[in-house]
Amino acid sequence: MNPYLAIGLLLLVSTVLAVLIIVLGEIIGPDHPTRRKLSPYESGMVPIGRAMQRMPISFYLVATLFIIFDIEAIFLFPWALVYRKLGVFGVLEMLLFIGLLVVGLVYVWKKGALEWEN
Repeated sequence: MNPYLAIGLLLLVSTVLAVLIIVLGEIIGPDHPTRRKLSPYESGMVPIGRAMQRMPISFYLVATLFIIFDIEAIFLFPWALVYRKLGVFGVLEMLLFIGLLVVGLVYVWKKGALEWEN
C-alpha cells in the first residue's frame, strides 16, 4: 500500500467534510438580516468615527522590535538543548548573539523609539 494514500485520503475526507459543513450551514441555517445584525461589532460599543485610522509609526516600530526579540527567544530553545555538546564555543556564540541584540535595544532606547508620548 502506498504510504501517501492515507495522507491523500485524509486530505480528501477533510476537504469534503469542510465543504459539506459550509453548504449545510447555508441551506439549513436561518437568515434574518436586520440593521442591527449588519452593523459592525466593536466589543459591544456603538461604532463612531472612521473605521480606518492612521497608526503612529512608533506602534509599528515596537511591533517590529517585539518580533525581533521573539525570534531571539526561538533561537534560544534549540541552543539550550545542545549547549553542552557545543562547549565553550557555543556559549560564546550565543553571548555574541545576545550582545548584538542588547546593543540594538540600547540604541533604539537611546533614540527614544520606545517612548509612546512626545
